[in-house]
Amino acid sequence: MSAPAHRPAGIVTRSIASGVDIAVVLAIMAGLYLCLAFARLLFSPQNFAWPDTGAVMSTGIFIVVSVLYLTGCWAVSGRTVGAVMMGLRVVSRDGELVGWPRALLRAVFCVMFAIGLFWVAVDSRRHSLQDIVLRTTVVYDWQPESRPAT
Repeated sequence: MSAPAHRPAGIVTRSIASGVDIAVVLAIMAGLYLCLAFARLLFSPQNFAWPDTGAVMSTGIFIVVSVLYLTGCWAVSGRTVGAVMMGLRVVSRDGELVGWPRALLRAVFCVMFAIGLFWVAVDSRRHSLQDIVLRTTVVYDWQPESRPAT
């Protein structure tokens, strides 16, 4: 059994962290939209109109930004903004950072099959389907260093 400070995180904590991360991704998207609008204004002030992004384009951008955000955060520190707020870290089963390839696979799996995250509520080890397939886990870890002490 792992130390109490590094026990697997439950569904409530992970859900709150995910909600914060969705808000971060939406803020990034809003920033991108404002940059696009500013560029249009800068290069064509007389004919300025707010950019018209359809549902398909917005969904595609949401998926790409989400995958890039999650991949970068998990590969570099094992934490997203939501994870930092809730004291969580994504690690491999041996307690190490997941690395870029596995972080990318986990991000794609989490974004495209988000319902798999709810398996945490059923699994006795508190693993999502993504954790089971990719041999990762989300643990409580309030330490600021990039790697949890084992």
